[in-house]
Amino acid sequence: MSDIQVLSPLIKQHLSDILISSSILYNELVLEVESKNIIKAATLLRDEPDLKFEILIDLCGVDYLHYGLDEWSTQEATSTGFERSVSPLTECKHNPLWTRPRFAVVYHLLSITHNWRVRLKSFLPEENPIIDSVNNIWPSANWYEREAFDLFGILFKGHPDLRRLLTDYGFIGHPFRKDFPLIGEVAMRYDAYQGRVVYEPVDIEPRTLVPKTIRKESGGIKNGGV
Repeated sequence: MSDIQVLSPLIKQHLSDILISSSILYNELVLEVESKNIIKAATLLRDEPDLKFEILIDLCGVDYLHYGLDEWSTQEATSTGFERSVSPLTECKHNPLWTRPRFAVVYHLLSITHNWRVRLKSFLPEENPIIDSVNNIWPSANWYEREAFDLFGILFKGHPDLRRLLTDYGFIGHPFRKDFPLIGEVAMRYDAYQGRVVYEPVDIEPRTLVPKTIRKESGGIKNGGV
C-alpha cells in the first residue's frame, strides 16, 4: 500500500467536517478547505499525531483569471502560418471556462515524522481576497505571505508585518495578477538633473508576441557561391 493510500483516509478522518475535497494529482494528495477553516485545518494537520505536518515548505498565490485560455488559436487553426494569434489576454476580464473564485492560496506541507507531503488549497473571491495568516502555526509563512500579498494582492489577516517584499514601496498594483500588463504600469529611471528616481508613464504598446519561423532555402545561394 502506498503512502498516499495510507495518508488519505487519516486526513479524511481528522478533517471530515471541514474538508471540501481530496484528490491525488501528480502523485501528491491535494486537499481543499474553505478560507474560514484554514486555521483549524492547519492546526489539525500540524498537531494530530497521525499526521504531524511540522513544516510549511512553501505558500503561494494563484490567479485563475485566464485559466484554460491562450493567446493562440490552438483548437481550430493548423500548425502552419503566421495568423494564429488572437487578442491579448489582458483584454479578457471574465473567463467563461472558469466558474470558481479567481484566487487561491496553496500550502505545501511536509511531515518529517512520517515522511509525508500534502498540498492544501483554499479559494478566495476577487472582490475581497482575505484569509487568516498561518504565521502562528508555521513561522516560515511570514515572508511567503508577504510575497503573496505583494505579487497577488492577497491579504493575510493577523500577519504581524504585512508589507511588500519584492517590489518598491511605492509600487502600484500586483505584478503576478493575470490582468497586470507585462510592460508594467509606469517606467522608472534615474534623473540626473533632479538627483533622484522618477516615475513616468509607459510608452510601449502591448502586443501579442508572434514567433518567427525560419524556413530552409530551396534555391539561390549555396555553400557561399553566387
